[in-house]
Amino acid sequence: MEIFDNFPTMGRQDLRDFKNVIDSSFREFSRAYGENLENFFEPLLFFLIWFERCLISAPWPLIIVVIAVLAWVGSKSWYIVVGSVVAFLIIGYFGMWENTMATIAIISVATFLCILFGIPIGIWMAKSDRARSAFTPLLDVMQTIPSFVYLIPVVMLLGIGKVPGLLAVCIYAVPPIVRLTDLGIRLVDKEVLEAADAFGASYRQKLWDIQIPLALPNIFAGINQTIMMALAMVVIASMIGVKGLGVPVLRAISNQYLALGVMNGLAIVALAIIFDRILQKYGHRLQRHRQNQVHN
Repeated sequence: MEIFDNFPTMGRQDLRDFKNVIDSSFREFSRAYGENLENFFEPLLFFLIWFERCLISAPWPLIIVVIAVLAWVGSKSWYIVVGSVVAFLIIGYFGMWENTMATIAIISVATFLCILFGIPIGIWMAKSDRARSAFTPLLDVMQTIPSFVYLIPVVMLLGIGKVPGLLAVCIYAVPPIVRLTDLGIRLVDKEVLEAADAFGASYRQKLWDIQIPLALPNIFAGINQTIMMALAMVVIASMIGVKGLGVPVLRAISNQYLALGVMNGLAIVALAIIFDRILQKYGHRLQRHRQNQVHN
């Protein structure tokens, strides 16, 4: 402590001044552009609320049938279909249906946004070393910074609600799909690309007909990791007004309700397992189909 006490007071004052400049600049930016940002995200908020209400108000047998159909289309496995149906029946039996539907709504929208922006960035990184060197430090920061820190600027700009929580989830969950898309495309065999060049394939044909199909296992692994990280962020996002399974978990932590916390935590785990198994099976089937097309 004596070493720190001997630091020049001027250096400490400069640090305080620097912090004050950052805080004041951010406050001014928030006051000047906060309303514009809220208006910009208004359609996203409208869609998220509409989607959540549709899931909650829909009859539970219809949701169960849709889940079973999606599980079969994605996995072609009766074990996964039956397991998914049983899991959702148990969730409904224990009174966690509405929170589960709210969680599915925000996770679905967050995953869609991560795919929409993450895969193109990953492709760009695979094609450009300059882009890779620019995005890699940013992705490192996004993956290592504590999740609570994401909430600070988002809440200061947009307040408390669904959109700030959704943005925090996206920021936390998007790095895996970016990294694994980049990795998958870079791992495509060079000989396959050379053969495509020999047959006169264009850049677009090589990307869509060869590189992306062969990179599908990595891309779907990235989607899986994105969903897992988004589900892990559900409890944190509940602190700023995002409805879902994170709300009862947070209430259980605050009031020491062990059963409530464990049950809702297990519901989150069940969702993670269902999404993971369906996407893995679908990714492997799609990869085999595309590989057959490439060889033919």
